[in-house]
Amino acid sequence: MSNLLPDTFAVFILTHGRPDNVITYKTLQKCGYTGRLYFIVDNEDKTVERYRQNFGAERVIVFDKKAEADACDEGNNFDERRTILMARNACFDLAPALGVTHFIQLDDDYTDVRFKLPETTNSLFIVKDFNRLLASFLKFFIESGACSIAFAQNGDFLGGFDNGKGIYRFQKRKCMNSFFCSTERPFKFIGAMNEDVNTYSTIGSRGGIFLTVPMVALNQNATQSKRGGITEMYLRFGTYCKAFTTVMMQPSSVKVSMMRSKNPRIHHSINWDCTVPCILRETVKQNLLPTAAKA
Repeated sequence: MSNLLPDTFAVFILTHGRPDNVITYKTLQKCGYTGRLYFIVDNEDKTVERYRQNFGAERVIVFDKKAEADACDEGNNFDERRTILMARNACFDLAPALGVTHFIQLDDDYTDVRFKLPETTNSLFIVKDFNRLLASFLKFFIESGACSIAFAQNGDFLGGFDNGKGIYRFQKRKCMNSFFCSTERPFKFIGAMNEDVNTYSTIGSRGGIFLTVPMVALNQNATQSKRGGITEMYLRFGTYCKAFTTVMMQPSSVKVSMMRSKNPRIHHSINWDCTVPCILRETVKQNLLPTAAKA
C-alpha cells in the first residue's frame, strides 16, 4: 500500500468476460501502482472463477446485476444488461463493505496513462508514479466538492492543445470513462447506453459538478472496436439509440448530430449554455442590476 494514499481509497476496475486480458491491470503495474485494487464483476459473467484464479478471490467483487438494473433508470425497455451502467452504480453499494470511502472507476482496456502538457502533447510522456498522481487528484477531488472528476481521454487532444476546443482548461462539465467517486457524495448513473454523458448532463443541470482534468490522459482501444460487453449492445441497437438516450434524459439542451471525422457517425451534441447553471462574477452581476437595486 502506498503511504501517499489513504487506506480508505481503492481502484475499481470494472470488467466483464476478459479475465485473461485485463489490459488496465498490466498498465497500472507498469505505472507503479501499489495501492488497493479490486475487480468489479457481475454475477452474470460466466468467467468469474477465472477472474478469481487470476487475481485472487479477495480482490474479485461480484455484484447482482439484475438487482442493480432494477434499481436504476436504464432509459429503455430492451431488457438488455450488456452494459457498464450496473457496475458503475454497484461500486457505491460495494465500497462501504470494503472499508472504502473514495475510489476511482476504471475500464479494463487502458493501454497507458500519460501526461498532457503543451510541451509534451505529441510525445509519449508516460506516467510512472501512479500513486503520487492519484494522491494529487484525490486531494483536488475532495476539496473541489465535485460529484466526480475524470482524467482526459487521449482523443480529446487530436490536433494538439491548439485545436479550437480550449482543451487546456477544465473541460466544461464533461466527465467520462474514469470517475473519482466518494461514498459521502453518492450519485446514480443513468441510461444503459451513454451512461456517462447522461449522468453528467442530467445531474449537471441540477447543479452537480463534474469536471475533466486535462493534464493527464488515458489511452485505450477505440469505442466499439473490441468485441464483447457494450460493443455487442451498440451493434444490436445502433449508435442512434445510444445518442438519443441522452436526448431523452436532457431534451432541453441535447440533440442528435453527426460526429465530423474520416468516418462520420451519429453522436450527441450538448448545448452547455442551456445545460448547466451559469454563475456570474459579482462584478458582472452588479453591472446588470437596475440602478435602484444597486442603491
